[in-house]
Amino acid sequence: MEKKLYTATVTVEGGRAGKAVSSDGALDLELKVPQELGGPGGHGSNPEQLFAAGFAACFEGALGVVLRQKRIKAEGTKITSRVTIGKDVNDSFVLSVNMDISIKGVETSVAKQIVEEAHDVCPYSRATRGNIEVITNVVD
Repeated sequence: MEKKLYTATVTVEGGRAGKAVSSDGALDLELKVPQELGGPGGHGSNPEQLFAAGFAACFEGALGVVLRQKRIKAEGTKITSRVTIGKDVNDSFVLSVNMDISIKGVETSVAKQIVEEAHDVCPYSRATRGNIEVITNVVD
């Protein structure tokens, strides 16, 4: 990394059944294992939800960058991000991401091009490229 712009610091104690707190106190939440993974579920978040939120927020920012570069005015953007944890053929844990992306006020063919270009801008996209399956769907 040639130039650092920001570093987020979060301390987790107790893993999936613990607590996550950011150094500035803005993030302070309980972590709970989902029922689907054998946990109690209930009030609390989990790593997959946090990754889905982080990826979607970052990707939506990348969409904004591409829209500004192309001088395209959208009426708004929205991303529904689904992160799935599963097992591969070797019984190792793997993740996949599926994002439904809406760019209101932009023709579908143009929106698809913007989404593709956003993959080159978004650091989450670059970090996951070739490591996990990431599917993007342009929706109305």
